[in-house]
Amino acid sequence: MFKIVKREEMAQGTVIMNEIEAPRIAAKAKPGQFVILKANETGERIPLTISDSDAEKGTLTIIYMVVGKSTAIFKELQVGEGFQDVIGPLGKPTHIEKLGNVVCVGGGTGVAVLYPITRAFKEAENKVISIIGSRTKDLLILEDKMKAASDEIHVCTDDGSYGHKGFVTEVLKDVLDNNKIDLVVAIGPVPMMKFVSKITETYKVKTLVSLNPIMIDGTGMCGGCRVSVGGKTQFACVDGPEFDGHQVDYDGLMTRLRAYQEDEKKAYDEHCRLTGAK
Repeated sequence: MFKIVKREEMAQGTVIMNEIEAPRIAAKAKPGQFVILKANETGERIPLTISDSDAEKGTLTIIYMVVGKSTAIFKELQVGEGFQDVIGPLGKPTHIEKLGNVVCVGGGTGVAVLYPITRAFKEAENKVISIIGSRTKDLLILEDKMKAASDEIHVCTDDGSYGHKGFVTEVLKDVLDNNKIDLVVAIGPVPMMKFVSKITETYKVKTLVSLNPIMIDGTGMCGGCRVSVGGKTQFACVDGPEFDGHQVDYDGLMTRLRAYQEDEKKAYDEHCRLTGAK
């Protein structure tokens, strides 16, 4: 068992942070990589990006939103309990180097994925400008950590309840107009990454995005996480999860992500009915 040593409910209880004992994984984990977790013997395998790791403590941190049956089961796990399986680190780590000016754009729980990458670029002596957003102030996560990892930070909310009223893309355009940017890293909902990439393409700025397609084994054998990048089939688990944002077929990715949406909702609703979960 991989024991939970710290647990926190964020964003009105819809986003959960777990710090998990996994010393062998924590010793090797790098920014951009992910793990696959399973709650119990009959549980579903869920890929989640590592939000933080501590090699000395032997722990890794994952942050996820409760969106279906499996993440609802994850939410029920308390400190002292744990996951049956945690496999990783998986995927290619983010290539970190001193480039100059780097913009890190995060939306929703994508900010949890973005945080270790942002910190790593700052530690590599880049000037880091971060833009993070959420639908409303109550759903914003990791603002303090992102601020500490950045030279400059902009916060956006769709409803204007905090920071800039509007989308991260609006602030991004302003940053690109007023700065020479060497790299943009965008992580969040697929539509957000799509439109960030469309904007940066017009400015001819290299852009990395982190993709989250349906994934099963995480080792490249099943092909479930295939995505089209530059007209070629790639597997997010072994070729990614990061790809050139200007080459991704976002419409195809969104279609694949919706493939089991109805089944997922039925399973989640049934779980809530049986357990009284909300």
